[in-house]
Amino acid sequence: MKVYITLCLSVCVYLCEALAESDPDAILEDKDVLVLTKSNFEWALKQHNQLLNHYKMHFYTFYGSLGSILEFREAASALKEAESDVRLGGVNVKKEKDLAASLNVTTIPSLRLYLSGNKNNPVHCPDLKSSAAILTWLKRRKGPSADIISNLTQLEKFTEEEDLVVLGLFKDLEEDIAKVFYETAADIADLPFGVTGNDEIFSKYEISGDTVLLIRKSKPDKQFEMGSSTVKTDLVQFIRLYEMELVTEYNGETASKILNSVVLNHFLLFINKTEEGFEEIYLAFKTTAEKLRGKVLFVMIDVSEPRNGRVMEYFRVRSEEVPQIRMVNLSNHVQYQLPSDRFDTQTLLEFCLKYLDGKAKPKLQSESIPENWDTQPVKELVGMNFEIVAFNHNKNVIVLFYAPWSSESRALFPLWEELAEHFRENEDVVVAKIDVTANDVNIHLREKYPSIKLFPAVYSERVVPYSGKRKLKPIVTFMKKEIEKAKTDKAKEEEWRKKYLNEQKAVVKEEL
Repeated sequence: MKVYITLCLSVCVYLCEALAESDPDAILEDKDVLVLTKSNFEWALKQHNQLLNHYKMHFYTFYGSLGSILEFREAASALKEAESDVRLGGVNVKKEKDLAASLNVTTIPSLRLYLSGNKNNPVHCPDLKSSAAILTWLKRRKGPSADIISNLTQLEKFTEEEDLVVLGLFKDLEEDIAKVFYETAADIADLPFGVTGNDEIFSKYEISGDTVLLIRKSKPDKQFEMGSSTVKTDLVQFIRLYEMELVTEYNGETASKILNSVVLNHFLLFINKTEEGFEEIYLAFKTTAEKLRGKVLFVMIDVSEPRNGRVMEYFRVRSEEVPQIRMVNLSNHVQYQLPSDRFDTQTLLEFCLKYLDGKAKPKLQSESIPENWDTQPVKELVGMNFEIVAFNHNKNVIVLFYAPWSSESRALFPLWEELAEHFRENEDVVVAKIDVTANDVNIHLREKYPSIKLFPAVYSERVVPYSGKRKLKPIVTFMKKEIEKAKTDKAKEEEWRKKYLNEQKAVVKEEL
């Protein structure tokens, strides 16, 4: 029986795509990863009893790592080398839009397992970020999800496997509460799980009831008492909350755990561990972490480590600017910078509490305003002048949000010049672009670069995203429609403003 895991790649080898077009039913390989398409996907479902699909648009993760694709390929190569009946495959979601739509793929990234050729009822799987996690997850689906620990000798060996292991202690290994533990172990593939009913082990940890124990560096750390009402999400929440130390140092081993954390608020300390003053700042950072466990995840990034260059680039932190602290939320990626050069516990705690209360101001970075930025047909915006230009209630402003390294972004530059030329005689229209990798803007950019948004000439600071064809005629049609709508809305706004001002004048007159 073969198992196919498909990962949606944002980029595929052109040779593979060309060959696939010549033989639509062929399943070609890109570095041991099968390339699946709309034309061969149904065939694969019929041929293989289990098909695991991973849908993803790109691999540039929040912490600036391109490791997902490499890890996936590593797992694919390991399975192929071992002559396993499991193979991994990939679907280019960007190209295979019809296939993604037919499978109702609405969340990117997502991982699904299709059983017995049934594409209507897939098993939704965890996001596996490392090759080891992929292989472990597959293994645990086939056999026991937790190692059976029968005696103290086996326990000692088990606890020495990794810095952190999860041990379930149950009086009856077959009861329903133990099954919750097994289900949890099957989904959390990046940690070792063991289970025991041995009385000596219960005595060793002075435990009497059904309990899940986190053992860190061979010593018991945290425990969770299981009850009849305990469900898998409760146990997953406990493990993910306490698997991290008070302060987690970012590196290749911890990156996936940081990204998988149930705590979405991340407090990042960029610091050089070799410089004087490190110990004092780290102690204050760790002391603050003790007060906010469960609300904020504290992460330290050593800028003297060359392998951390990518994450520093992502957050635009230079080694000469440290120590520096940022708060960021993984749900919206908005950054907040500590507005102080003091790093004592009180300052750090006050800043965290202010952020949690929603009172902290986002960090907005900007390049310098270019000379003659507004003399060219296409206006070059930066963070400092973006809001002034975009939210001008007398102008309809269409903006291209681009990344300079993106070939897809650069391909739109000639179109933007065309668009600017088209509206050259219209003083109410501004055609602009902004490099969003170097300039922060205080609006949510949910789309992948490049993205296009229109800011109509209204008082209410409206933003209208454009998702049509990236050609001159459809963009012009879209703009004209929105501009007419803006005229009507603005007239209503002005009428309301006039009425409001008259009412205020009447109140003032009455008071006098």
